Amino acid sequence: MKRARVAYKGQIHEAVFEAGYLALPNRRMVSEQDVVWLPPIVPKTVFALGLNYADHAMELDFKPPSEPLIFLKGPNTFIGNRGNTIRPAKAAYMHYECELAAVIGRQGKNIKACDAYSYVSGYTIANDYAVRDYLENYYRPNLVVKNRDTCTPLGPWIVDAMDIEDPMNLTLRTYVNGRITQEGSTKDMIFGIPALIEYLSSFMTLNCGDLILTGTPKGSVDTKAGDEVVCEIEGIGKLINTIAEE
Repeated sequence: MKRARVAYKGQIHEAVFEAGYLALPNRRMVSEQDVVWLPPIVPKTVFALGLNYADHAMELDFKPPSEPLIFLKGPNTFIGNRGNTIRPAKAAYMHYECELAAVIGRQGKNIKACDAYSYVSGYTIANDYAVRDYLENYYRPNLVVKNRDTCTPLGPWIVDAMDIEDPMNLTLRTYVNGRITQEGSTKDMIFGIPALIEYLSSFMTLNCGDLILTGTPKGSVDTKAGDEVVCEIEGIGKLINTIAEE
């Protein structure tokens, strides 16, 4: 099942994808163009991975990390499908990062990797933009890079975990103005979802509604105001976003 959060005629609804339409709780069917898309989840703690694909690390002239490089993201960063991401006026290089995001569905601590998937309720797409101008060190992404307003589109759907046969074998693609600029597979993650859940839960409790952004493969390119960026993940959908001037 694909689920979304949308605003329609002044109200926020939990919607379900049915036959090409969004089914609202009152069973009214509306088109994707008739709603304002919101992030499909109001996340609690959000964990994001740096350099979790070896090809992306090498693209940036870094050695792949020996343990997960994790930073936190605030709620101000998230916007919905078809939203606008603001490019800072003085930015010289701002690139997208197409990422698979895992949604934690129940509380857990000291979770073993072999049990990790039972704690995942679903998956969505994140586009975690980075402004390289402000980056001090890829091993320590600072707040001004990864916690900027509007810089993490999320959605459009949460797809139930049971509907994704193998989350560690999904194709990711990004298109800028209709041209494919990035392609990779989740099978190339350095630290897969089970390993990340085991690692995080070894020192802290994971809760229902927590979100894990799992990193991006190589192929990130600069984006300019007016660009339409589409992040696509097999089995989940397409997350559409436009770059806007500050």
